[in-house]
Amino acid sequence: MDAKLLEILVCPLCKGPLVYKKEAQELVCKPCRLAYPIRDDIPVMLQDEARALPPEEEI
Repeated sequence: MDAKLLEILVCPLCKGPLVYKKEAQELVCKPCRLAYPIRDDIPVMLQDEARALPPEEEI
């Protein structure tokens, strides 16, 4: 994941910062508890494609 791109990207819902989870290939929004997938090095920033994080999952 390109560091410059990560600085620019925000959650499409709340406009908050995202956390890069390298092992899961996801960008996580802590306030919304959504994980956006990264496919072929391209972040998929669509709410319909995001995975809702269960309450017990650590961010």
